[in-house]
Amino acid sequence: MEVPKKLVNSVAGCADDALAGLVACNPGLRLLQGHRVVLRADLAAIRGRVALLSGGGSGHEPAHAGYIGKGMLTGVVAGAVFTSPAVGSILAAIRAVTQAGAAGTLLIVKNYTGDRLNFGLALERARAEGTDVRMVVVGDDCAFAAPKKAGRRGLCGTVLVHKVAGALAEAGASLNEIVEKVSAATKAMGTLGLSLSPCSVPGSKPTFQLADDEMELGLGIHGEAGVCRMKVLPADEAVETMLAHMTDPSSASRLPLSPGASVVLVVNNLGGLSCLELGIVAGAAVRRLESRGIRIARALVGSFMTALEMAGVSLTLMLVDEELVGLIDAETTAMAWPNLAAAPATSQRQEVPAPKEGPETVQHETSTGPGAARVQLVLERVCSTLLDMQDKLNELDRAAGDGDCGHTHARAARAIQEWVRARPPPAASAQLLSALADLLLEKMGGSSGVLYGLFLTAAARPLHNRSDLPTWADAIDAGVEAMQRYGGAAPGDRTMLDSLCAAAQALHALRNPGADLLSVLATAVQSAEAAAEATRQMEAAAGRASYISSARLLQPDPGAVAVAAVLRAVLEGLQS
Repeated sequence: MEVPKKLVNSVAGCADDALAGLVACNPGLRLLQGHRVVLRADLAAIRGRVALLSGGGSGHEPAHAGYIGKGMLTGVVAGAVFTSPAVGSILAAIRAVTQAGAAGTLLIVKNYTGDRLNFGLALERARAEGTDVRMVVVGDDCAFAAPKKAGRRGLCGTVLVHKVAGALAEAGASLNEIVEKVSAATKAMGTLGLSLSPCSVPGSKPTFQLADDEMELGLGIHGEAGVCRMKVLPADEAVETMLAHMTDPSSASRLPLSPGASVVLVVNNLGGLSCLELGIVAGAAVRRLESRGIRIARALVGSFMTALEMAGVSLTLMLVDEELVGLIDAETTAMAWPNLAAAPATSQRQEVPAPKEGPETVQHETSTGPGAARVQLVLERVCSTLLDMQDKLNELDRAAGDGDCGHTHARAARAIQEWVRARPPPAASAQLLSALADLLLEKMGGSSGVLYGLFLTAAARPLHNRSDLPTWADAIDAGVEAMQRYGGAAPGDRTMLDSLCAAAQALHALRNPGADLLSVLATAVQSAEAAAEATRQMEAAAGRASYISSARLLQPDPGAVAVAAVLRAVLEGLQS
């Protein structure tokens, strides 16, 4: 197993470099000389108030230094990655806040042996110097059903403790009062993690291994083992599994959660989960809690206490009353605390009504005459052509795109087929093109759908009042111009425009008196096919292909090939 890549300067200096970067970008923070300690820049502001210190190993960013600020922590003591901080540095932080005039100091410590020992020893030494220091140990892990001698691990709920204690301290509460209220809050809180991947300390191999189809429930924030491994579940089922485990009546670490209870919910990214996945999990958590009759007084979603790059999530629930919600809502300048709305979370928010169609919107009238039959025949020919060449277009697209050009055009073809079979197409040319534009914009997807939609929408305008052959030439020019204006491509850029512009140029012959539609269209088709083949020799200047070396583009552009094929299908449909 290889050591994963890390974007660091050195393994030994990564914790110091991370803190230095944080302080450099935040004027409200200062490093304590000679120590891996970060403090509020305005230490004088804590005179007469209780100081709050926390910390632990690095690798959990933004915890804990991201929570320093007015209304939260006074300072943080950091260790190396996943390593408890040094006793000397903890003691130095206590001395710094004491000398700044703090009315006592509270140490907020996650329940890990190293943290308890080091913070505890520093506390004893500070007390020996006459300092008023207390310590609250946070253990919010709901993973283990049977009690462990070491107690419950400290997880993301610690961040809520920072916030509650910080709001109390800022309001002028005494050290005893803060300890009492924070201790009560920690007893009414639970957290459970779920991971899809391990994490790795810089310079080391991953802390554990998971099969591609596995997830682990109940693991710690350093990669410690959880309670079980299971096959990867859909997000809704995974969240239900987590909540059921957290509230299992037979578990010694359960969080008692009864219908009617109010909670603060934290959906925490363990480091490597995408924001998209996090949003899905958050929505599932809200729905599942609501189904249990739980009121979600506040919801925090983001990265609050991570485990390096672990792709996973933890859910934290804190039972709250009005006082606790007020403390959660209290103002803070801590950079990592979210701009939290002072309102409950709910999946039942009323949607904004869809806007009504504008007054100029014309209903697409249908027709059952011979013209409509001809249009239907042409559209069916276009659709069958695109479906037949789906694999070919995908293969062409793999060299320069994401290999889905055929899928995209096939999706459009199937949508048109369903539409035509459901009702006769509109009678008027402008209405036909507008209806097709609406359909492709909704169903086709990708940039191709937008480009075809642009072309058809713009081409429909000249055809509103007349649809003779010269006007059709004007319509094609209008569509091409719109694609160039908004798409940014031009002939020679190796795009669908190469075929379309070549055809448009040939279709100018429709403006000639006595022009024959089929003859002119046949010439336009030949021009489009020649232009599509010519893209084989072009260097891409627009679209995804522009990021690929021209030496690798040995095939014609799939979009240009598709346009030429569509034009030939139109010609064959009109000839039949």
